Parts: sequence; C-alpha cells; structure tokens
Amino acid sequence: MTEAQVVGLAAALLAAAVFGAAAVAQAHAVRRFDAAHTTLLQFVARSLHDTTTVLVVVAYGVGFALHAVAIWLLPLYLAQAAIALSLPVTALASTRIESALTRAQGYAVALVTLGLVLLAAGSGPAGSVVTRGPFPAWLWLGVVALLGASLGRRRWGGATLGTLAGVGYAGSAIAVRGVGSPVDVAVVAAALSVPAYGLVAFWLYSLGLHATAVSSATAPLIVLQTFGPALVGVLLLDDGVRPGWAPAIVAGLALSTLGAVWLSRSPLRSPDASETESSPGPAPRPAR
Repeated sequence: MTEAQVVGLAAALLAAAVFGAAAVAQAHAVRRFDAAHTTLLQFVARSLHDTTTVLVVVAYGVGFALHAVAIWLLPLYLAQAAIALSLPVTALASTRIESALTRAQGYAVALVTLGLVLLAAGSGPAGSVVTRGPFPAWLWLGVVALLGASLGRRRWGGATLGTLAGVGYAGSAIAVRGVGSPVDVAVVAAALSVPAYGLVAFWLYSLGLHATAVSSATAPLIVLQTFGPALVGVLLLDDGVRPGWAPAIVAGLALSTLGAVWLSRSPLRSPDASETESSPGPAPRPAR
C-alpha cells in the first residue's frame, strides 16, 4: 500500500469506530420517542429538540469527514469495507443497551473482519474524482428513488429499513467521488446530493433501529453500503485491484457479506441468560 492509502485506511478505521458507537447512541435516542410513524420532516423537527440525537448527528459528521478522506484516497470497495468494521463495533457496544453477543454472533463478527483483511490486501489505486455532467443527475435520481421507496416504511421491518438506509449511505459515498475541483455546477450538484442521501439514510436507519435490534438493522445496511459502492467503483469509477488479487477481493466481499447476514439473523441473548436458563419459571424479557 502507498503512504496515501495507509492514511486513507487509518481514516476509514477511525470513522468506523465513530460510526459504530454513534449507531448505538442513535438507537438509544430514537427508542425514547415514537419514530415509527413520523415523516422525514417531523423526524427532523423532533430530532433538533433532542440533545442526544443532535450529538449523534455531530458524531456522524466527524465520522463522515474521516470517511470522505478514505473515499478520496482508497478504492471504494476498500473504503466501504473498512467502514463495515463499524458493524463489530456496533455489535459489541450494543451489549450495553440490549443483549450480550452469542457465540454465533462472535463468529459472524470474525468473518466480517477476515473479509476486510482480504480486501485490504488486494486493494489497488483509487479512481479519480468524476465531475462529468450526467454523474450528478444520476445521483439525484437515486435520491428521488430512495424517497419513493420510503413511502412504504410503515409496512416494513427493521431489516428492510436498514437495507434502504444502506442504499442511502452507499449513494452518499459514491457522491463524494463527484466532489472535486474546479468547482462548477456538476460538482455543486454532486456535493449537495451527499447530505441529501445522508439525511434520508439517517432517518430510515433510525426507523429501523426503532423497530428491531441494533445488529439486525445494521447488518443489511453494511452489506448494501459495502457492495453498492464497491461495484460502482470498479465498474464505473476506475478503482483498481492489485494484479492477481481479484479472487481475494471477491472472497473478501463474500465473507464480509456472509458475516453481516449471519449476524443479522443470529438470535439475541439476554445478558443474564446463563443464569435464567438454570432457574425455574419463564426467563425475564431483556430490558430495552
């Protein structure tokens, strides 16, 4: 790896730590009010009056600044895969508010981590910034499509909402590649789509966290957030792969995805499960 790639990877890993911890704080915040039946504007208005949510947004802002550095210096598949390390951070931190990790969840986290190691080993040079006219138009079409998909939010569970949020965060990451110099109309349009994607994704992720466990909403988000930009980066944005390492990239993406899906489907365990299993009577429900 070049010196620039090392800096980018360090920024991505730090951003992953910030995102992982912020996701748990976000879950704690949105579960204190009825977020399941609010529109985007109602959610924004309510969140602006909630100190915890505001602090979560600030944390995400710091994390995204670090993430942007990674996107500019790394291939998107590596930048997004490194950000996926927020999943084990979230899984571990969420034990503070909902449940302890099961053995299966621990294996799933290890699988995600192994996949990221393969991706890092096989990464090549990052593609250049794209400022062509059609690029921002496609970005904004994606924003409109995501808003359209959100209309069915009341019928969907937390995992589906997490999936849509992952699409939004993927769009935000791809849009960063359209922000460069010299500044013109296309660059400004791409730059404005970044917070648009981020806002819609944050809202949908909050609804998902309100409806299900943190890991269950986060795992599909990570899958879409990783795979979407990875494919776009390699196929359309000239992201490179080390010669002979294409199988490692494919294997890394597959392992990361498998681990994330496994984690999302693993049953939760109460922190005191080991005690309640041996005691008579029904086990108490985990505190939320």
